[in-house]
Amino acid sequence: MQFNIITIFPNIFDSYLKESILGRAQKKGLVEINMHNLRDYTSDKHRTVDDSPYGGGVGMVMMVEPIVRAIKDIKQSDKTTRTILLTPRGERFTQQKAQALTRYDQIILIAGRYEGVDERVAEFIDEQISIGDFVLNGGELAAMAIVEAVSRLIPGVLGKDESSREESFSDDPSREYPQYTRPEAFVADGGPELKVPEILLSGNHAEIAKWRKRGRKHSTEHPQGKA
Repeated sequence: MQFNIITIFPNIFDSYLKESILGRAQKKGLVEINMHNLRDYTSDKHRTVDDSPYGGGVGMVMMVEPIVRAIKDIKQSDKTTRTILLTPRGERFTQQKAQALTRYDQIILIAGRYEGVDERVAEFIDEQISIGDFVLNGGELAAMAIVEAVSRLIPGVLGKDESSREESFSDDPSREYPQYTRPEAFVADGGPELKVPEILLSGNHAEIAKWRKRGRKHSTEHPQGKA
């Protein structure tokens, strides 16, 4: 799968996308992640990507022309493409949406900035997505979240396909079950001894599976569980 991110800050992504799972996935050729500097699609000597809003108001608005030029340039290939504008006004991003996006050969993610994006951009995209009801400086973090969420669903990216299927959000929209590792007992600063539940040490996999299923629904009630 190919990801194309349109942004005015392409260097923001460098470190994160080269590390860990995403870094290995790119080296294996399972995913390709390309940055497209929006300023490269401007037509003036100042490489202007924003202007003041018609009708007045605070802040600047990203211009339609550079964005449309970038989209058209990327879509010259014959890949099946989904073009997405990242905006607080968009549909909430979910694990189900991540799964749906794996159907495409190529995803274009437009990272907005400033006070917003010229509304006419909507005529050249497939959908608008938000990662939550909060305000960020731009869409770059949202783009990284989507790239990671979709990439880990691609066979081979995680190393073991069952790793993604095991996660609670893949088959249960509630929560992941509480998890533990060594040591079996832990004491911090003279506090109480915190022990791993006996069931997890029993070797009874059927009972462990039942315990985990219950834990998914009530994980907030387990103070020793995974946050």
